[in-house]
Amino acid sequence: MEITAGHVWTIVAAAMVFFMTPGLALFYGGMTRAKGVLNMMMMSFIAIGFVSVVWVLWGYSMSGGDPLLGGITGSPVPSFALGSIMGTEDLLGAAYGGTFAIITVALISGAIADRAKFGAWALFVPVWATLVYAPLAYMVWGGGLLTEDGAIGAALGEAIDFAGGLVVHINAGVAALILISIVGARKGFGQDPSQRPHNLPLVMLGAAILWFGWFGFNAGAAGTAEQGGLIWINTLVAPSAAMLGWLFTERIRDGHPTSLGAASGAVAGLVAITPACANVSPVWAIVLGFVAGIASALAVGLKYRMKMDDSLDVIGVHLVSGVVGTVALGFVALPSEGTAGLFYGGGFGLLLTQVVAVVVSVAYCAVLTFVIAFVIDKTVGFRITEREEIDGIDITQHAETGYSLSGDATGSFTPGRHAAAETAAFVPAGAEAGSAAGAEPARSERVPG
Repeated sequence: MEITAGHVWTIVAAAMVFFMTPGLALFYGGMTRAKGVLNMMMMSFIAIGFVSVVWVLWGYSMSGGDPLLGGITGSPVPSFALGSIMGTEDLLGAAYGGTFAIITVALISGAIADRAKFGAWALFVPVWATLVYAPLAYMVWGGGLLTEDGAIGAALGEAIDFAGGLVVHINAGVAALILISIVGARKGFGQDPSQRPHNLPLVMLGAAILWFGWFGFNAGAAGTAEQGGLIWINTLVAPSAAMLGWLFTERIRDGHPTSLGAASGAVAGLVAITPACANVSPVWAIVLGFVAGIASALAVGLKYRMKMDDSLDVIGVHLVSGVVGTVALGFVALPSEGTAGLFYGGGFGLLLTQVVAVVVSVAYCAVLTFVIAFVIDKTVGFRITEREEIDGIDITQHAETGYSLSGDATGSFTPGRHAAAETAAFVPAGAEAGSAAGAEPARSERVPG
């Protein structure tokens, strides 16, 4: 078959979405401490390695194969190793779908920055992709429970999730919530100022790459030029409005807008518009983005009061804005794009469908993630030791560091030889005792004083 413009666009869109994961590595890497930047980036890169293999071998088949367990998941057999689609253009769809699986898993890692064993994370990645991501993708997109052919979808109507509000962002946010409940908080959480982002230019660069890739993330599955144009515009204005909403919140709450707030606000808007990008008008995309920016900014500010160490705000950004964007469709979905929302005379039907879809997704992810993480924690252990955390996770887990702060320009590090030097370079006086005397809380630069 001759390659068409549509085929080329799918290839380009898939490459853009793939590039989002290295962008996420930069975004997350800059938000963590200097002595954890490489580990944080490695958590994204190892997700690429494992999820790619899982997706080709059985993940793709599970996301769209013959129904199992009453429509909860597809069978891993029909398209095992992509055998059934070899020689067809369906390989393009498989490639595009695989990039979504990769970044969903990588998103979770930000919640447990600086304190998770790399080996435990490497074990969690393929298991979670198999038991949580692929089945939920099947439930929402592959003919499962929440689609028009599934039990819930047939009863309440098919849930709208064009590009991954349920499958990607709510899924990752719930998994992050479960993991932090098992792994626990960082030493000195809320007290140690060294836990603030160490490289904000890196954060903004990563956010820019994410925003660029998101045009492929949302518009890659556009069916017509008209739909593609609507998606592109919405993917531009929703994060723009969310950035303004987050900065407005910071200005009122903290007295100053921050670069971290601008980057995080844009990502919150991208999350919110993901499920709705093809089903809302640009005006409602602006409103949705602005609301999501404010909601996520407020949610992030609560983590210290609730003593929940979501290190890089996965819950506050992805779970909260994912719910906002998914549920908002019940109010503002365009009648021209399918089922109308409440504000367009569609009644409460779609709103109920969207809320039920959120509840089902949250419940499924929470239960399965807890089982996976609990077993890993009780067998290999999920948490590094207190000494390793003080010395720095880059050195203790990888025997290297992102910066030559000790004067060793070789880039080769041995934990036993460099631990003392790195601790002195990174840990403030009093941090080993769990607090920095007289220091304000480590707020990721955005929690009200």
